[in-house]
Amino acid sequence: MRTSWGSATDRGHVREVNEDALLTFPPVFLVADGMGGYDAGDLASRIAVEEFAQLAGAVSVGVEDVHACFARACGRMRAEFTGGRQGGTTVAGAVLVEVDREPYWLVFNVGDSRVYRFSDDGLEQVSVDHSVAQELAEAGVIRRDQVSSHPDRHVLTRALGTGEAPEPDYWMLPAGTRDRLLVCTDGLVRELSDDDLAVALAGGGDPQALADRLVAAALARGGRDNVSVVVVDVVPVAALVGESWTTTPRGVWG
Repeated sequence: MRTSWGSATDRGHVREVNEDALLTFPPVFLVADGMGGYDAGDLASRIAVEEFAQLAGAVSVGVEDVHACFARACGRMRAEFTGGRQGGTTVAGAVLVEVDREPYWLVFNVGDSRVYRFSDDGLEQVSVDHSVAQELAEAGVIRRDQVSSHPDRHVLTRALGTGEAPEPDYWMLPAGTRDRLLVCTDGLVRELSDDDLAVALAGGGDPQALADRLVAAALARGGRDNVSVVVVDVVPVAALVGESWTTTPRGVWG
């Protein structure tokens, strides 16, 4: 199995700088949404990308390897942000791994950047936001359909670099060849609903073209925040014979 992917990022129409960062280098794909303003949030997200880039090209990756990336990034941020200077970042993504010779996605997140899976069953949000509104929904205080409009939906309860130790969540999903992963910062879902995302993903097509369209759609709806998108497909090697390889591994920030 191999991967085909696309990615796009934009600072939006309101923010002065782009504090988002992303990484697309098999087997790891992620986005990071920095917090702390210029020269803090963008540094925090870049640190996350730099540490996870150490997984690039790895033949075998496990949860312990991913968690080590979180731990190293957290340590670097604690060392960087001293003297009252504050910074942190969300991180969400997936690593293609092998379990009993079958491909799986090891999905991870901390904060409110998201990982979605689109399959024959429709769109599913795999990750769970670490926000006040989401925790209220989990506790039954508000309905789940009220999360997207709750005033505390953007108030985070977890982020990388803001605590003593990282607290990511992990999921293991079979990597189906008819599935598509969408990894995004909250700048996308602030402008586009899950129904909007489902319609876009259902249209199929090249992952890079889709990533570009999603970012353009978020900008057209207002672009009130930085927006970053990664779209990933798992492709059988046999399907790639005779085709040109058009996706390029990269890390992008700011």
